[in-house]
Amino acid sequence: MLLDGVLTREEKRLIIRLSSCLNLDSHQPAEVYQAIMDNAETEDGDILTAEEQHEVYKTVFEVAIINASLSKDEFRVMAHLREIFSIDDEEHNLVERELRDMVKERFEDPNVVEKTLNTLRDSVRVVTTLFDNVRKKNNGETR
Repeated sequence: MLLDGVLTREEKRLIIRLSSCLNLDSHQPAEVYQAIMDNAETEDGDILTAEEQHEVYKTVFEVAIINASLSKDEFRVMAHLREIFSIDDEEHNLVERELRDMVKERFEDPNVVEKTLNTLRDSVRVVTTLFDNVRKKNNGETR
């Protein structure tokens, strides 16, 4: 999130949700931010189970798509989470299906459902492309 040196409102929203999903104390995100700025080490956190990683990924993705005006920064965050959690295509597709079902249950207005599902569809495409580019780069392949 700090790659470009700017922490946008959307990125802050994702940080808040991510820190909540990770059960961080209220002071910890600021400490991590400062450590990144100072290029300092932080204490190791708890290891997440595959199920916990899935839930974190899905929850942060939900926050991103409900925003409905996703930025390139948010797409990069989602691709990064997918990479560090080793979310493969099958699991990513499962998350997409779960989010689709959630959108259909949450919103009654068919126009809102359609708009949100379109945002989800577009988001999945962009995150998958970014993730594939990172995966190729990490495997030594060229784009």
